[in-house]
Amino acid sequence: MSTTVSGGAAAQVPRSFAALRDRDYRGYFFSMAGAMMADSIEHVISYWVMFQKFHSPVLNGFAVVSHWLPFLLFGAVAGALAERFDPRRIIQIGMAIFMFVSICWGVLFITDGLQMWHAVVLLILHGVAGVLWSPTSQVLVHDIVAPELLPSAVRSNATSRYLGLLLGPGIGGVILLVLGPKYGILVNALLYIPTIVWLQYSPSRIRSGLAERLPPRAIKGLSDIVATVREITANPVLISMILLGGAASFFVGNAYQAQMPSFALDLGQFEADFAYTMLLGADAAGALTAGIILESHALLPPHPRTAILLAMVWCGALIGFAAVKLYPLALALLFIAGFVELAFNAMSQTLVQLNAPADIRGRVIGVFSMSNLGLRMFSGLTVGFVGGLIGPRLSLGVSAAILLIVIASLFVVLNSRQLTDNS
Repeated sequence: MSTTVSGGAAAQVPRSFAALRDRDYRGYFFSMAGAMMADSIEHVISYWVMFQKFHSPVLNGFAVVSHWLPFLLFGAVAGALAERFDPRRIIQIGMAIFMFVSICWGVLFITDGLQMWHAVVLLILHGVAGVLWSPTSQVLVHDIVAPELLPSAVRSNATSRYLGLLLGPGIGGVILLVLGPKYGILVNALLYIPTIVWLQYSPSRIRSGLAERLPPRAIKGLSDIVATVREITANPVLISMILLGGAASFFVGNAYQAQMPSFALDLGQFEADFAYTMLLGADAAGALTAGIILESHALLPPHPRTAILLAMVWCGALIGFAAVKLYPLALALLFIAGFVELAFNAMSQTLVQLNAPADIRGRVIGVFSMSNLGLRMFSGLTVGFVGGLIGPRLSLGVSAAILLIVIASLFVVLNSRQLTDNS
């Protein structure tokens, strides 16, 4: 039986950064953020090399598709696996695949043997590793902290993931600048080791938590997805956040990061220098600010309406970024985009995890991952492939504008039915 939580969830734990005061959770928090950062750094380096070697917006679009398609196909299955097996081992398998992919990139860069089919295979493997990790790690957090710390833990876990996702480009830009792509990508492979080690020697509290779980259901594939959706249709918080995440992922996602080299050239940045690094890091700076606010004194308590409004601001910032030609203004708009993206994504993930029924939590998180992450595959079409036809700027601007209309419509419908007020 689930407890519906909306804007008042944070009030259960009045202390700021409450979960991070727990030693066991701190290990989890920093290892997961580090893994997400390494994931993003690999994208920065590999995308730059692919752009320089192939100059193919279509390949950049495929990079987005291959990263998120596994979430669309197997997100719910991964959540079900996390209910049935030890999630720590599933995550370790994902980390090992990430390391293998980074090492392969490094060997191909050093030998100058990279071909397009190599890139395609490695991008697909990277996506498979991601789906083994992401939904599973969200289930694992429930086995780490005491119930009274769960709201703070879920919220800060969501923040850590999006913070790592957005900090990665900035740090990746620095690594690219200092070490170059050949050795930078090999150093990046080492960044997954702390997560593997922490999971191997994780606290006894996690093992006892795993033993006390409810008996797992059998994994049935598509029928699981249908049954899970039917079970949560009466919960307006879950439905609204799944729809919001799906719409944002379908039209925009993070596909504009894959096209950042093209945006940089348009803004007069022709080398992988400090200015390019600043462009990559503007999102991260905004995300860092949002992460602090989310956990400080509940200044932005999670609520469906708040998440939707923040998503609308995100659309506006991206429309502006796609339109401007001035480098300083582009940085400012990316900062705003990073702030609100982390805020509404972390908020929606928090609401889903806190409102998911305990006996199907993994499956609900899996369905949310399918929507919030899997549908990002289509942003590779809207921003990536279409960008190859009409240009990345126009494709991003149009995609963000359509998304703004969709989210505004969702907001009106929810208000008219008073779904958010009844959450």
